[in-house]
Amino acid sequence: MTAHGFRAMARTILDEVLGVRPDFIEHQLAHAVKDPNGRAYNRTAHLPERHKMMQQWSDYLDGLKNGAQVIPFKKPA
Repeated sequence: MTAHGFRAMARTILDEVLGVRPDFIEHQLAHAVKDPNGRAYNRTAHLPERHKMMQQWSDYLDGLKNGAQVIPFKKPA
C-alpha cells in the first residue's frame, strides 16, 4: 500500500460505499476543484458536509476494526 493507493482506496469507498458526493471528497483530498470563481484548493468549501463525511469515514474504519464485513483472504497452500 502506498500513500496514493490509500488515497485511491479512500476515494473509492467514500464514493461507492458511503455515497458521499464526489465534490466533497475532492475538496477534502485537496485536489483542484473548479468552482464559479475559478479558485483551486479552496480549503473552506463545504466544511459541514466534509466534517460529516470524515465522521462517516471514521465510523466505517471503526466497523472494519470491529469485524464488520471483512472479507478474509485465502491462505496460501
